[in-house]
Order: sequence, then structure tokens, then C-alpha cells
Amino acid sequence: MDVLSIILIAVALIVGAGVGIIIGNLYRKKVAEAEIGSAEQEAKRIVADAMKTAEAKKKEAILEGKDEVHRLRNESEKELSDRRKEVQRQERRIQQKEETLDRKLDNVEKKEDRVSKKMKEAEVRLAEVETIKKSQFEMLERISGYTVDQAKSYLLNELEKDLSHEKSLKIMEYEQQLKDESDKRARNIISLAIQRCAADQVAEATVSVVPLPNDEMKGRIIGREGRNIRAIETLTGVDLIIDDTPEAITLSSFEPVRREIARISLEKLISDGRIHPARVEEMVEKARREVENSIKQAGERAVLDAGVNGLHPELVKILGRLKYRTSYGQNVLNHSLEVCYLSGIIASELGLDPTVAKRAGLLHDIGKALDHEIEGSHVEIGVDVARKYKESDAVIHAIQAHHGDVEAKTVVACIVQAADAISAARPGARRENLENYIKRLQKLEEVASSFKGVETSFAIQAGREIRIMVKPEQVKDDSMASLARDICKKIEEDLEYPGQIKVNIIRESRAIDYAK
Repeated sequence: MDVLSIILIAVALIVGAGVGIIIGNLYRKKVAEAEIGSAEQEAKRIVADAMKTAEAKKKEAILEGKDEVHRLRNESEKELSDRRKEVQRQERRIQQKEETLDRKLDNVEKKEDRVSKKMKEAEVRLAEVETIKKSQFEMLERISGYTVDQAKSYLLNELEKDLSHEKSLKIMEYEQQLKDESDKRARNIISLAIQRCAADQVAEATVSVVPLPNDEMKGRIIGREGRNIRAIETLTGVDLIIDDTPEAITLSSFEPVRREIARISLEKLISDGRIHPARVEEMVEKARREVENSIKQAGERAVLDAGVNGLHPELVKILGRLKYRTSYGQNVLNHSLEVCYLSGIIASELGLDPTVAKRAGLLHDIGKALDHEIEGSHVEIGVDVARKYKESDAVIHAIQAHHGDVEAKTVVACIVQAADAISAARPGARRENLENYIKRLQKLEEVASSFKGVETSFAIQAGREIRIMVKPEQVKDDSMASLARDICKKIEEDLEYPGQIKVNIIRESRAIDYAK
């Protein structure tokens, strides 16, 4: 095959391919045109269907709207009709009420007219009654010879006399009945309290005796030129009495705490055997610490035994000091516990809370623990101490009133007074030489009776108070204060006594008569 043939064949192939491409393009164009035509027709059909559907829905919506409008119109008309009926009903009710009110107003007006007529009639009758009353009073005044005011005064005076007499009789009757019942009740309560509170009592002295192993120890205690005994007496404040009593030394002091410290110190020195001033000072210091510890323990034990809670710790210590305090030979701590028990029993029998009564009974003599250190009576000191440690007003008043320094204003104060008297006055509680006691009271009464205008005098409360009756025609009210002051000065100058003495002057005029 030559080159020309190849070229012709190539040209023929190219021409055939071009013709095929043209024919293919024409066919595809025809097919595309046919598809476009069918698509346009389908689109027209869809648009026509959509328009038909929209028209149908439009008609349906119009119909539904007409139905809804018709329904709303019916409901509105019905509601309006109901409201119209309700308004009409309310109008009828208001009209009925107005008619009722009109009728009532008419009735009220008629009643007012009737009342006004009756009032006019009553005024006329009242005027007639006043006229008759006035004429009767004038007639009574002429007959009796008294005016109206005089008659009133006479009747009131007579009535007051009758009532006063009857009132006095009733008061005397009730007072006597109350007194009998109170005495009986008080005796029962006090006897029951005494029976339920049995306490042993041992009178204490103002001296202590220290036994010695032998008489040689006396010389060692005295020391060279008396230096040991001087050191003991100086450090303890106690007098050592060394006499012919075999194998014993007597310690004398009115201060029980000092005497106890001296006794313990001396016993320690005798046991140790080494006695010289330095050793004495050491032993006294040890004994003082032991006594302070003993005081604290005694106070705590007393509070526990009494069943009293909430006491200030310093108050407990002061209470423990009463262990070494005596009053006429009676241990004051034991006395305070006894008063506490008695106060609780009496308060319980009276139906009261015994807590406050027991607390006041335990603390009533707390001032005696400090009366050697602070000026004033043990009552004043006790009141100050109780206030310092925030005790209640009831307890403070009971302390202040337990010896009658102030008037007892509470039941608790009266209970503590009674319990204190029971504890102090029972047999064996206190010890005092009877002859000295009587002499002291007689001397006190003699001093008081020596003043002009004094009719009689009585020493009471173991000599702690003297009551003086004066002659009212000689001693006037304005001179009683000066007389009391003069008697106090005379007592202070002429007598020796423990504590303080209350001078109570009484001036009284009485008129007594008997109806027979």
C-alpha cells in the first residue's frame, strides 16, 4: 500500500468521523428538543393542576370562614342575650330592695313619731313626778325638821357606824381564826423539820492542846533565849502556853484558822525533831497550805452535802473557812448546813421550791468567815459578799434579814429566820456560861433603863437587840433618834459584847375599853 492510499483512507476516516459527529449532534438536539417539549407540557399541566387545587382550597377557606363568622355571630348574640337577662334580673332585685327600703323608712319614721310622742308624754309625767317628789320632800322636811342634806348625812353616819362595828367584829374573828390555824400549822411544820433533821453537836473551845513525847521537848520548842517560841508565835499569831501540864502544850487564839495552822506546824516540828527559826518558818508555810486545802475541801463537801449547785468557786472557799469558825462553841459550818437542811424541809412542807431556801440557809452566816478581817457585822459582810458573787436578790435579802436587821419581806427570809433560830436554840447547840450570859443581859437592860423617860427595856435575841419602851408623855417622836444614839454610846462605853447590838425604841399610846 502506497502513501497515497493511506492518505485517502485517513481522509475518508476523518470525513466519516466528522459526518458521524454531525449526525450524532443533530440526533441529540432532536432528542433534547423533544424532551424539552414534553417538560414544558408537564410544567403547564402541573401549573394548571396547582391552580385548580388553589381555587378549590380558596373556596373551602371561604366556606369555613363563613361558617366561623356565623358561629361567632351566634355565640355573641347568645352571650349578649344572657347578659341582657342578667341585667334585667339585677334591675328587678334593685327595684325590690328600693321598695323594701322605702317601706322600712316609712316604718322608722312612724316609730320615730311614736317615740317622740312617748318622750313628750314621759317628760310631762316626769315633771309631774318631780313636782310630787318635791312636795313630798318638803312635807318630810317639815315633819322631820331635817333638810335633805342633813338627812343624808345622818343616814350615812348611822350606816357607817353599823358597818364599822360589823367589819371590826368580822376582822377580829378572821384574825383569831387565822392566828389559830397559822400557829397550829407552824408548830406542825417546825416539829416535823426538827424531827427530820437530827444533828450531832460538839461545842468547840478557843484553845488546842498539842501532846509532847516527853517534857524535854518543851525546852527544845522554847529554844535558846526563847527564839523558837517567839518565831512560832510571830509567824502564826497564836499564844503558846507552856506550863506545868505534863507532856502537853496549849495553843490559845480566838482565830481558829491561825490556831489550826499553829497546831499542825507544831506537830510537824515535834515529829521532825529539828526545831529552829528557819525550820519553823518552813513548817508554818506547809501547814498554811494544808489548811487552805482543807478549807477548800470542806467548802466543796458542804456544797455537795447541801445539794446546792452553781456557787462561785471563791464563795465555796469562803464557805469552807467556816469550818474553823465557832459561835458560842457551835461550829458555824455545821450550823449553816443544819440551817440549810431545815430551810429546805420547811419550804417543802409549805409547798415552795426548796432550792432557794436551801441556798439562802447555807449562805446566811457567810459573813462570819470574814468578820475578823473586814469591818462591820457578819450580816453586812455577808450581804456584800453575796452581791459581789452575783447571788440572787432573794438570797441576799434572806442574809440581810435573818437577824431582823431589816424586815423580812419574802417567805424565804422568814424560813431562814426560823431555821436559824431552831439550829441555834436547840439544847447542846451553843455553850455559854449561864451566869455570864444573865449578867450581860441584865447589864444591857440596866444601861438602857438608866435614861430618863424609859419605862422598861428587854434584851432579846441573845443580847443582839434591846427593845426599849418609853413613856409617851415624856419622850416625844422628834427626840427618839437622839435618845437611841445616846443609849448606843453608853453601851459602847460600858459593855463588852460580840458583834453589834440593835437598839429599838418603841413609843406607843393606847386607849383600851371593853363593851359589856
